[in-house]
Amino acid sequence: MLEIKKYGAIDIGSNAIRLLISNVIVSDDKEPQFKKSSLVRVPIRLGADAFTSGIISEQNVRRMIDAIEAFKLLMNVHGVKTYKACATSAMREAKNGSEIVEKIKIQTGVKVDIIGGKEEAAIISSTDLNQLIEGNHTYLYVDVGGGSTEITVFTRGKIITSKSFKIGTVRLLKNKKSTNKEIFSNVEKWIKKNTSDLKKVSLIGSGGNINKLFKMSGRTEGKPISYIYLNAQYQFLKQMSFDERVSELSLNPDRADVIIPATKIYLSAMKWSGARKIYVPKIGLSDGIIKSLFYNKF
Repeated sequence: MLEIKKYGAIDIGSNAIRLLISNVIVSDDKEPQFKKSSLVRVPIRLGADAFTSGIISEQNVRRMIDAIEAFKLLMNVHGVKTYKACATSAMREAKNGSEIVEKIKIQTGVKVDIIGGKEEAAIISSTDLNQLIEGNHTYLYVDVGGGSTEITVFTRGKIITSKSFKIGTVRLLKNKKSTNKEIFSNVEKWIKKNTSDLKKVSLIGSGGNINKLFKMSGRTEGKPISYIYLNAQYQFLKQMSFDERVSELSLNPDRADVIIPATKIYLSAMKWSGARKIYVPKIGLSDGIIKSLFYNKF
């Protein structure tokens, strides 16, 4: 007997807010299949407020509420019965984060959970990485967001350790250079400490920026990007102006600036772990929320 269940995930990030709607196909003789049905992304940069003034502006609060109202309508159209909304680093750090959550609940009926960095990393790690991870290999899983980066070490198919760092793309654009240098130094020490005894480490990258870089590379799905290619792309992007990245590469304005610090994070992680290639499966927090909902992990 075949059954199709519809789930929704709202990811309130630092650079954008996303709605993922997935069909979970359940049959008696097979493992559940998770199929993406719709993905909507709204470029509301909450981190620009939270990482500078410490407060999310009234304008962005209004935009957020409008987006969530729209997401509710879309989920109704798709027939979604079960959904979850999670907010990450921008809302974690905003002084008015709890107040905004209450306002969203009153005006939309949607309950938003502000999750910590460790919980975020755990949710992301619950995605279908087993299809990519080979049992006898070691992987450094790096998820780069607008406000934070979650890093997980996998060896022989199991999680060894993970950590969340305040080194997101929007944050890097807003921080002072000296602050960014210190944060990068902390990440470098952690990665080297946790990968120094491991052989042949490969990276797994997730996040909107690495997905865009993978698409630009023209690689077929499942094939990795090399360190050499990614570094060349980084140098190429740095030489272009913001306007050129928008007009010549057709990057969205909210992607054209953050793609450079994002690429730097992935390259740095590869350098410090000795990885020569990075795999880019299309997974992220939204996918983890869907899977956690299905398996009743919340």
